[in-house]
Amino acid sequence: MALVKLRNVDKSYGAGAARTEVLRDINLEIEKGELVAVVGYSGAGKTTLMSLIAGLERPDAGVVTLSGRPIEGPGPDRGVIFQNYSLLPWLTVYENVYLAVDQIFSAWPAEKKREHAERYIAMVKLTPARDKRPAQLSGGMRQRVSVARALAMDPEILLMDEPLGALDALTRATLQDEIARIWRATQKTVLLITNDVDEGILLADRIVPLSKGPGATLGPSVIVDLERPRDRKALNHDPRFKEIRGAVINYLLGPGAGPSAGKGVSGAARSAEAVA
Repeated sequence: MALVKLRNVDKSYGAGAARTEVLRDINLEIEKGELVAVVGYSGAGKTTLMSLIAGLERPDAGVVTLSGRPIEGPGPDRGVIFQNYSLLPWLTVYENVYLAVDQIFSAWPAEKKREHAERYIAMVKLTPARDKRPAQLSGGMRQRVSVARALAMDPEILLMDEPLGALDALTRATLQDEIARIWRATQKTVLLITNDVDEGILLADRIVPLSKGPGATLGPSVIVDLERPRDRKALNHDPRFKEIRGAVINYLLGPGAGPSAGKGVSGAARSAEAVA
């Protein structure tokens, strides 16, 4: 049985003439241990899709389930990582992670909580910065804290909403490698939301493209059957990488994409070779 299921899900915002259909007839299954990337245009509804799984939004129609149970609201079984870090600025790295551990595992002895928090801080290589506050950290380091905090909650699924979108290219590449390393170490189920096709191929087992809205729909899954660990330099010369990239971009640039096709999807503008 799939860990996460969305069945015939619709979602709109507003009412009457101002009503905007965001998602239409969404069907998606995510298996335990999978890293699935939903790739699409900025503003197409990717964050809304993630919010439905996180329990931050309710569908207008259809059903969203986790382990066979309908999702009724937020819960610790879903760890969410946002683009804007969402750290408490007055707490240190350690305190931000420990606070989450203390709330989820309140019955644990203090020493076990401390060791658990320290383990995940070490996993994201932030032990030397454990006593620094967010203002003293780079953007990449802040996002590492968010990853450590989410993983320390031991959720059934990690929901990552364009977690690297605010970072510069070099930091983004470094964090992509870190996410891949951590996923291999934990085998945690992950839903990655991104507008970067190459990022999806680098990290995911499977890519599901989301069409341009309004009324965005999911396209056919594209299996990323490339050997792990993946080297971005080698991928550029891999025919299968180009085939996968072309399949995703061809869907996103396909009929109905509109006159602004390619805007808001990283990789689309430089994909002539992939889609040729």
